[in-house]
Amino acid sequence: MMSDGVNVTVSAGGPGGSPAVVARPSRPGGRPAAFLDRDGTIIEHVHYLTDPRLVRLLPGAAEAIRSLREAGFACVVITNQSAIGRGMLTEEGLARIHDEMCRQLAAEGAVLDAIYYCPEAPDEEDRTVVERLDRKPGPGMLFRAAETLGLDLDASWMVGDLISDVLAGVNARCRGSVLLDPGAAEGLLSGGDGSGYHIADDLSTAARLILAWVPDGPPETNR
Repeated sequence: MMSDGVNVTVSAGGPGGSPAVVARPSRPGGRPAAFLDRDGTIIEHVHYLTDPRLVRLLPGAAEAIRSLREAGFACVVITNQSAIGRGMLTEEGLARIHDEMCRQLAAEGAVLDAIYYCPEAPDEEDRTVVERLDRKPGPGMLFRAAETLGLDLDASWMVGDLISDVLAGVNARCRGSVLLDPGAAEGLLSGGDGSGYHIADDLSTAARLILAWVPDGPPETNR
């Protein structure tokens, strides 16, 4: 049963933020989540987005979020925001961007359950390396959300357009991860370590893939 209320929270990791969550705080039987990247997944990608006037929903994103929530998923945004750590954006500015994104989603009947972000800038450019727990591909923001919202990570999915997004889901041991790669052949890629992730064109396609695995579907791929 879905709550009528919207619980959009913004939680920052790093110095001055909440203390790190190290243990994997999954709640068996809890609500599953669709963890969603922001740029290139829900809204158009703008390099170091700092102006809320540039926020544009991607086609089908609101409908995908509606369908996931109607199926019982919490929709939680998980986003790296190094523009803050680089001094290009304040946390108040980020809040205005998220307010505009949520306003546009609401206009199409979609809401988010929470937004988590990491403000820290990376030390290197390799998106597969976990430098900090809270920065994707680290699983820290997913852990925070699971602890706060009582989520079942074993039944949850991570969706995004970068390898760091899907690896955050792999590292959190979610049920599955989906890489958004328009024009690529859809399917399942298996990693040499036994992990795997799916490929889909966009969030709408990813939502249909996730919902096809509910309630009974193929075995988990991120174990």
